[in-house]
Amino acid sequence: MALHWFPGHMHKALKEIKESLSQVDILIEVLDARIPFSSENPEIAKIRGDKPCIKILNKFDLADPDLTAQWQTHLEAQRGVKTITTSSDNPAGSKQIISLIRSVCAQKDAQVKSINAMITGIPNVGKSTLINILAERTIAKTGNEPAVTKGQQRINLGSGIVLYDTPGVLWPKVENPHSIYRLAASGAVKNTAMEYDDVGFFAADYLIKAYPQVMQERYKLDMLPDTELAFLEAAAKKRGALMAGGRVNLHKICEILLKELQSGKLGRITLETPQMIAQENIEIAEAAAKKQADKEKRKQKFKDGSLTPEKRDRKEKRNEKREAQSQRMKKR
Repeated sequence: MALHWFPGHMHKALKEIKESLSQVDILIEVLDARIPFSSENPEIAKIRGDKPCIKILNKFDLADPDLTAQWQTHLEAQRGVKTITTSSDNPAGSKQIISLIRSVCAQKDAQVKSINAMITGIPNVGKSTLINILAERTIAKTGNEPAVTKGQQRINLGSGIVLYDTPGVLWPKVENPHSIYRLAASGAVKNTAMEYDDVGFFAADYLIKAYPQVMQERYKLDMLPDTELAFLEAAAKKRGALMAGGRVNLHKICEILLKELQSGKLGRITLETPQMIAQENIEIAEAAAKKQADKEKRKQKFKDGSLTPEKRDRKEKRNEKREAQSQRMKKR
């Protein structure tokens, strides 16, 4: 399934980010703690260079704390990267971001000059809410729908720090197909951009394997089914997601599952681990290499396919004659 959602304002926003990056001292990227890899914009990584970066794992209250700790270790292994966890229900914790900015930019801070920081993040990651907490006033518009912020703006946080706010930006092509589903399952893209059933099946398959006890207890099942389809059918019967004649309404139960996942009603859930992503990257690289090899094979087959044995012999003789003539010319 492909993600077809890269509207014009996102292309414009990404261009503005690239143009403004040279003016800032530090980059702040807000990630969804439930999907740290899938919510990390690869376009930002390409243009960041050696500029220091703070990666904020937001919505920490919705994520698995043990896996969040693993992700922090993984991310901080990158050069110039520091991490911090935040959530909208803990404003005091979010204020620690100011101290971390000063710590990372200690040299600039000692010069009594304003620290220019740029904050970025994919849609619906909670960036605007975080900005309002840092500024201690309502500046950035917030909402449950992605892509609320439409233009870049500068915000004086009043602590010698000027914040460049940017709109939530996705990227034109998501290379990891699993990330597309994780973005949809977390609510990072509009409901109209994806099929509930597709995303629901993906989420169910992951959740019954990664959090079996949670799923069994939440949907009051005597036994947890082995497959996503069997689970969704059993959950639908428990929740009354049925159509005429008692048939299971898969669309409805998928909608229920995704809404409960996004709201935190399932508990603290993380949809990916560093180990999973490492394996998926290997599989993606192997698939890309195979695709390229198959393409080359098809091209060669097309070239050779029109040649009869007689024509192939004549072609080889012509090539041998040209090679011999080329060697004679070199000797002169």
